[in-house]
Amino acid sequence: MVLKKLYRKYKSLILYVFFGICTTFVNIASFWLMAHGFNFKAVFSSIVSWILSVIFAYITNRSWVFNAKATRPKNIFREIYSFFACRFATGVLDCFTMFLCVDIFGFNDIMIKVISNVIVVILNYIASKIFVFKNAKIS
Repeated sequence: MVLKKLYRKYKSLILYVFFGICTTFVNIASFWLMAHGFNFKAVFSSIVSWILSVIFAYITNRSWVFNAKATRPKNIFREIYSFFACRFATGVLDCFTMFLCVDIFGFNDIMIKVISNVIVVILNYIASKIFVFKNAKIS
């Protein structure tokens, strides 16, 4: 009973953490494939992994985390635009971090990618809650 109550109270946060972990997996796995499977540079690999993970994140955040109900094309476009704009800002942060820490200072790329993703996930939740899905019914 207590667990059910806690789940209801923190449902969006719990689902965001779950899908954030899934999004991070998509990001890191696609980064690894690009950087280690195809030998692309860290920044290019980060851009490709960012695109794939943002698409995945938008679908899961809209449908399950924030229960967005926008149906009018204008509202959906605003939602998509603001989601991608916020993600673009954190994507730039991720690419800058990878460039600085991996390409310039030579730190381990996967370790830096994981640290960067933790910061990005936190910032993305705040941005989604405040700017993107602010009118969505969060249960």
